[in-house]
Amino acid sequence: MKPMRILLTGSSGQVGSEFLRRLRAMPAGLDVIAPVRGQLDLTDADALRTAVREARPDLIIHPAAYTAVVKAESEPELARRINTDAPALLAQEAARLGAALIHFSTDYVFDGQHPGAYTEDMPTHPLNVYGASKRDGELAIAASGAAHWILRTSWVYNRTGNNFMKTAIRLAQQKESYTIVGDQFGAPTWASTIAAVCCRMLAGTDGGREKVAATSGIYHLTAQGATSWHRYAQLVARELMARGVPVKLKGLDQITPVPTSSYPTPPERPLNSRLDCSKLELRFGITLPAWDEDATACLQQIIDHYQLDQGKLLPD
Repeated sequence: MKPMRILLTGSSGQVGSEFLRRLRAMPAGLDVIAPVRGQLDLTDADALRTAVREARPDLIIHPAAYTAVVKAESEPELARRINTDAPALLAQEAARLGAALIHFSTDYVFDGQHPGAYTEDMPTHPLNVYGASKRDGELAIAASGAAHWILRTSWVYNRTGNNFMKTAIRLAQQKESYTIVGDQFGAPTWASTIAAVCCRMLAGTDGGREKVAATSGIYHLTAQGATSWHRYAQLVARELMARGVPVKLKGLDQITPVPTSSYPTPPERPLNSRLDCSKLELRFGITLPAWDEDATACLQQIIDHYQLDQGKLLPD
């Protein structure tokens, strides 16, 4: 039988690296093509098109993205080329090859004004350049005719990469007290869980296309539950203390919640990033983990990897 060929973008990123680890650990029968940073330029349409046509994948997994939310305001064209034009091209090439595309999007396609959790069919209304570029990428994929899953997630973290969990660790190690936004709500979601859930969604497929084609559309994929950045930071600090990690922070009450208005730096961000994941759970028979259980597990990985319990500081 011909091996299932997968083209994976962003294999050195938070989500991409987790996919690469899991795909390499799977039984024989997978041919994974995973160009590293610098080998696949998402801003070069001709090079990207050539790469796909040479790889001839059965499935494209595309977590690579422009994620610098603040910088996107001054680099709108670059954000669009990576977050809109590149996914559009990948979808077109997938349709031409008869392949499937799995693309990752964001809670930032919404404006955060809805009082409850957002479902997939609610109107999008991004507040900033980053969110608009991701929303337009979704629309381009949907219009391509390719078999696709668009998986929206939020507040992604991992042992690797830059993320809020690692920022919260550094703050606890370096400051006796600090302030953090307390009126933005969402579900911190571990990159490891994103990759694991997606692999479970694909289970039993031959090349991926048939199952993706039969269930094409947008799905929300986050951990269960929700929190604020403030409560998230408190959880990180509390677990560091409980696990014997020396911190400078004087106590959990020394992390003070402040409103978003205290940080007037653009761009505007959604206050409510909660996503309803029941569509994915029901269709694929998957129960998503609680955000705090995942966060605690990832935090332990970080403690072990960087030997934080031995007094070492998390590197920048």
